[in-house]
Amino acid sequence: MGPAEQIVAAASAVLMVTDGQGRVLEVRRPGALDRLRLFKAVGPALAENERYLGYAMLAMAVSSIDGVPVPAPVNEGQLEGLVARLGDPGLVAVSGALEDAPGNP
Repeated sequence: MGPAEQIVAAASAVLMVTDGQGRVLEVRRPGALDRLRLFKAVGPALAENERYLGYAMLAMAVSSIDGVPVPAPVNEGQLEGLVARLGDPGLVAVSGALEDAPGNP
């Protein structure tokens, strides 16, 4: 596998992390299409709010909680519901997992 393929594989890797509440979260780094869909879900005003978008991106990275699939949110209400479900313990765990992931820029 060449360097480019290794970077793509690392970026698309699924990570498992346990949050402060003992939940096992499956996390994957959002790709270009995920980010585009997130911008659509939050709308143009919130897409310019860096703090809101940061929380939203962390939530969007979660693909399952305790083995139960988490569908990607498609609107602001679903996104806020997922952020509320994850809470600070979940978001902190996701952030740490993404920061420590191989291939992190």
